[in-house]
Amino acid sequence: MNRILRTLLSLPACIAPTTAQDSPAPPTPQKELGTVVWQRDFEAALADAKQQQKPLFLLFQEVPGCETCTGFGQNVLSHPLLKDAIEQCFVPVVVRNNVEGAEGKIRERFEEPAWNNPVVRFLDQSGKDLLPRQDLLFDAHRIAARMIASLTKANRPVPGYLQVAFHESAPNTATAVFQMHCFWEGEAVLGSLDGVVTTKSAFANGAEVVEVTFRPEVLTKLELSDRATAKSCKPVVAESLKVADPSDQQHALLGTIYAKLELTPMQRTKVHAALTLGSEPRVWLSPTQLRQMEQLEQGPAPR
Repeated sequence: MNRILRTLLSLPACIAPTTAQDSPAPPTPQKELGTVVWQRDFEAALADAKQQQKPLFLLFQEVPGCETCTGFGQNVLSHPLLKDAIEQCFVPVVVRNNVEGAEGKIRERFEEPAWNNPVVRFLDQSGKDLLPRQDLLFDAHRIAARMIASLTKANRPVPGYLQVAFHESAPNTATAVFQMHCFWEGEAVLGSLDGVVTTKSAFANGAEVVEVTFRPEVLTKLELSDRATAKSCKPVVAESLKVADPSDQQHALLGTIYAKLELTPMQRTKVHAALTLGSEPRVWLSPTQLRQMEQLEQGPAPR
């Protein structure tokens, strides 16, 4: 999504250059802010939120900042799927917490401490918190969880790729192994289940099996076993697995345009399941990936 980058205080203005000699230097990337395209004017961002009927993703950040601040920018705000969700589902605006002036007044308005670690607040179109303020959240999983909760509170849809970012970044996962007559089909039926993060085709005890990585908080091992058994996938205890060849991993992806995209492991699992079972695979793709796919479908530009 194209956005106008509003600048403030020491940041250079975004003015179209007229000649190479008088072209202004591009703004220096600020690693505390990641790769998200931010608005800098809070009131203008609030007006955009009202017009677009989107919540605000309000970041209070120290720029330049400490190691925690730069790590947040590099590990959370530069996460490709989170970046797309921040820009697509929210109106992102940043307020530096270590300056005065207009930004200092916004910080004081929200009673945020100065020179603090990064704090993300999710606001409705009136500028009120959708969720209670919470700090010390510096990892992708918990920020993704807050993004999903705020979209739900605002009655906005939660895209599949944001769900992927949330589940893939979860700190706790478990594995289970299931035998079936064909691990290609097993990867599809098991990979389609909510709570399943990834699948892997393998061999154990001379039979085709699928190793499933899942989130016990979403899908317990017993629930997974019951649902797998209903799909003719038998739970087995395998002392050792021989991973199948790459050509047997997410087999339905091979030769498709999806195989040309840079998908995360969970995206591969979900897209493969959708292709095999006849559902829509694009729901798991981010806007950036959808644009890449459109370019691939159009082919190279004529010379």
